[in-house]
Amino acid sequence: MKSRVITPLIFCSVAGVLATPAAAQTDSPFTGPRVEILGGYDTLRSGSDVDVDTDNDGIFENNTLDQSVDGFAYGVALGYDFDAGPVVFGLEGEYMDSTGEQEGDEDINAPFGYSVNLKRDLYIGARVGAKVTPTTLLYAKGGYSNTAVESRFQDRAAADGVDLNFDDSQQVDGYRLGAGVEQVIGTGGNGNGSGAFVKLEYRYSNYSSLKYNDTLFNDNNEIGVDLDRHQVVAGVGFRF
Repeated sequence: MKSRVITPLIFCSVAGVLATPAAAQTDSPFTGPRVEILGGYDTLRSGSDVDVDTDNDGIFENNTLDQSVDGFAYGVALGYDFDAGPVVFGLEGEYMDSTGEQEGDEDINAPFGYSVNLKRDLYIGARVGAKVTPTTLLYAKGGYSNTAVESRFQDRAAADGVDLNFDDSQQVDGYRLGAGVEQVIGTGGNGNGSGAFVKLEYRYSNYSSLKYNDTLFNDNNEIGVDLDRHQVVAGVGFRF
């Protein structure tokens, strides 16, 4: 008689123990879909410090010529996170734009002028993090990045009889690595720990493939490049 009573109690106890971690993960503030608004500092420059020949002597020396394109990056992100207990896994995608712009130095005696504008920036990747407190997450991320760069060239040598003024847009492919901290600041309206959060993140992107359209000779050409991009962005979001 005792065994008939004790056996069901044992099974109920074991089932309750196994169900507790699952319930805790479901109630985690780091589980579920999220949406974010992002903004921060953005700079893109050549990956080499000695790739400009300022003396026009064939020697690519160290120099102080500004090769960077600086601006303010802004955009939105979507993601989904899963709290696996000791670690949090997530997938995410971003659509960003930038105010970054650089124009050629007017003091340089060159037969042409140029300007470079940073345009839309796409990213898709994954992240993994650890909870340092129940509401604070430290994480690292990585994935694929594609950005558009708009160039404008202007012929300054009016006496040469050639009018070479044109705009062009290119796309560069590469990878992104980053790290950040996320802090929950709300509990949401559904009572399971979801809600608002803020984040601060550093990202490094390297672009090694530039795609462009050459309407004069060929279409859809691709060349190798070496561009570094550094961004420090802050974000505010909500997890559902």
